[in-house]
Amino acid sequence: MTITLEEGVEQIGLRLSSTQLSQLHAYLAMLQKWNRVYNLTAVRNPIEMVTHHLLDSLSVIPSLLREREGGKPFTLLDVGSGGGLPGAVIAICCPQAQVSCVDTVAKKAAFQQQIGLELKLPNLRGLHARVENLREPNDVVCSRAFASLADFTQWSAGSLAPNGVWMALKGKHPVDEIALLPSTVEVFHVEQLVVPGLEADRCIVWMRSTT
Repeated sequence: MTITLEEGVEQIGLRLSSTQLSQLHAYLAMLQKWNRVYNLTAVRNPIEMVTHHLLDSLSVIPSLLREREGGKPFTLLDVGSGGGLPGAVIAICCPQAQVSCVDTVAKKAAFQQQIGLELKLPNLRGLHARVENLREPNDVVCSRAFASLADFTQWSAGSLAPNGVWMALKGKHPVDEIALLPSTVEVFHVEQLVVPGLEADRCIVWMRSTT
């Protein structure tokens, strides 16, 4: 089913300004342009990019805002961000968030930096680093199709603020991955997501440290 960005935003229940919608369209255009050279994503069809990337990332915003109590400022680290998903989308939709996207591939981190410059997003930065080496605390540490839950939480533990949460975006409910988590990580909610135009399982696994 073909769906426009605006239709998807409405179905998700987001209230975005005309500026934010323009930034999302501009981001999509940047992703298509840079992808030809830097291979940021395997999805190359612009229509599929809307559903598989933009709407998939936008679908987490209501849950994220509920977790962070609406409009209060917060910091977020997007691990293995690649082409800036979902970090760049979160930065566009949540100006109260200071978003850092980290990737071990230099060209991807450079693209993340360019998003912030071209779209005039002072709350977005790209980092070329291994997440294991980062020590700046964040209220939310997120990932989208990055690694197993055990690896994700282990590698990014040094970037989680004392009262912070992990937000892992997954497909089907990852029962097996949850079973392999150490006792130092607590899963406090698994939330099913509905992505407009995408007939696939999606969920958020919310976790926190027990230490």
